[in-house]
Amino acid sequence: MSETSLLEKLEGLVTRFEEVGTLITDPSVIADMKRYVKLNKEYRDLEKIVNARNEYKAALDGIIEAREILDTESDADMRELAKEELEACQSRIPELEEEIKILLVPADPQDGKDAIVEIRGGTGGDEAAIFAGDLFRMYTKYCESKGWRTEVTSISEGTSGGYKEVVFTVSGEGVYGVLKYESGVHRVQRVPQTETQGRVHTSAATVAVLPEADEVDVEIKDSDIRIDTFCASGNGGQSVNTTYSAVRVVHIPTGIAVQCQDEKSQLKNKAKALTELRSRIYNIEYQKWLDEIASKRKTMVSTGDRSAKIRTYNYPQGRVTDHRINLTLYNLSAVMDGEIQTIIDQLTVAENAERLKESEL
Repeated sequence: MSETSLLEKLEGLVTRFEEVGTLITDPSVIADMKRYVKLNKEYRDLEKIVNARNEYKAALDGIIEAREILDTESDADMRELAKEELEACQSRIPELEEEIKILLVPADPQDGKDAIVEIRGGTGGDEAAIFAGDLFRMYTKYCESKGWRTEVTSISEGTSGGYKEVVFTVSGEGVYGVLKYESGVHRVQRVPQTETQGRVHTSAATVAVLPEADEVDVEIKDSDIRIDTFCASGNGGQSVNTTYSAVRVVHIPTGIAVQCQDEKSQLKNKAKALTELRSRIYNIEYQKWLDEIASKRKTMVSTGDRSAKIRTYNYPQGRVTDHRINLTLYNLSAVMDGEIQTIIDQLTVAENAERLKESEL
């Protein structure tokens, strides 16, 4: 795509950006919450493109100005400055073009949402539950490093430590767009704590990351749900085991059931359970969209079959391998301490390459 045609393509988006900026200040739009939320998201997305476009245009203008100085100026210092400016702008142009092309490709519409993460111990018995606990610790440490907030909604402890299942929400900027890469089967190879002969065992845990649905995304009728209350189990003092604070919500049309026992307040648990229920209902339609995308791509980096093995954590070799992009790192202890940004960055690059190929920009 030539510089001129790229700028022409962006001009229409600049006009739309200004139009949306006006609309979100209109009282009638603000009163329509569903439309207001949608326009706000569009404004934030367009703002990134417009900022990149402005920088791109400034770089192009910088090249023209620098060349004019080199053609007309005899002062050595001025010519040296113009050469530096020309080199800086010329090296920045390809980077900005790549950035703009990626921004122009329609992204997963859910990327900006918060996320619900579910980790379950799979094959491997007690060791699988312990590994699920290790993954939970890895994600909570990663979320802390990003300044994201995590809240556990449901937990089932393993008999020898770790968790048979743990469900938690993550809130922050663009959470789902980052954590979506973690959905799938995670495999661990190590000597379990329960192993007496020092043999390496292979166990697994599954991770499911769902975009958290807003009330404007899914409307749940009171007549479509059944709410049960029960005494929570686990640590937390007498009130946990004697008060009917835990809540189970069943969506009758789909049969989906969720429960929350994290809070001492029944009302808070109900609110959390309904949020998760909305997300699971929303995810049914969203998964259909993912499957459609998956059929068009040879390698699905961020989505697709959640039963697929995506990563292996090999303790004897101190190795982590992501099988989707054939990435191997020898920093297992750092990864288990939450340092997974390098892996996510590489997965993002791979997915962007897929998206660009699809769009044929």
